[in-house]
Amino acid sequence: MHAWMNGELLTDPTAPAITISDHGFTVGDGVFEAIKVVDGAPFALTRHLNRLAHSAEGLGLPQVDLTQVRTGVDAVLANNPLPLGRIRITYTGGPAPMGSGRTDSEPTLVVAVSPMTPYPPTASTCLVPWPRNERSALTGLKTTSYGENVVALAHAQRAGAAEALFANLAGNLCEGTGSNVFYVLDGELRTPTLASGCLAGVTRALLLEWAGAREIDESVEVLAEASEIFLASTTRDVQGVHAHDGRSVAAPGPITQEAAHIFAARSAADIDP
Repeated sequence: MHAWMNGELLTDPTAPAITISDHGFTVGDGVFEAIKVVDGAPFALTRHLNRLAHSAEGLGLPQVDLTQVRTGVDAVLANNPLPLGRIRITYTGGPAPMGSGRTDSEPTLVVAVSPMTPYPPTASTCLVPWPRNERSALTGLKTTSYGENVVALAHAQRAGAAEALFANLAGNLCEGTGSNVFYVLDGELRTPTLASGCLAGVTRALLLEWAGAREIDESVEVLAEASEIFLASTTRDVQGVHAHDGRSVAAPGPITQEAAHIFAARSAADIDP
């Protein structure tokens, strides 16, 4: 792992670096991005940085200096040509009193990179009993407040699944803990709208542009009728689902394969689409 923090490349990225009063550490007052590294270069960096800025604004953090973030990305990738890796950008409220209130402290900005192992071509999923709140103050923001996802993913893993899927308060399909969901019904590729409360995934957006899909909000029970299901995320790209809630699903099915082929070809042709 290589790490850069507030303008400095850390000589020992495993050593303590942030203060124990950092608001990101004490109350999860922060935002982040995970970015795939391919042959030493970050994929879709501009889109990820735009979302980082959007999340920071939505959380009420100071405006992100995206030029400084790019400097950090360059620093951790220099002389570190990973064939496949993951960059993690974390931006927090900085030091603050022990509680929810902020001060005018300088934010904390950390950029780290580490190797990444490819995901399996398919995965199993299960629905968890806790709904996403599509009316939450954090809806649509990629924040470090991931406790809900940790609990949901642990629940899924105990059930023998690799990813947990959420319904929202309306009972409609929403998203996974770290993925967007696509499915095929009557030969049509579909995915929940952003109004469902799902995150505006970068891979989701690219798939909508490149492969096309109908954005629609439907009951989570639609997955029981879907002929194909796949997950999409920065680290997964397109990953077929071979079982959902114990029901076998064709994976990867023909529409999933076509979406994966299009995504692979278009992403290989443009590192920053």
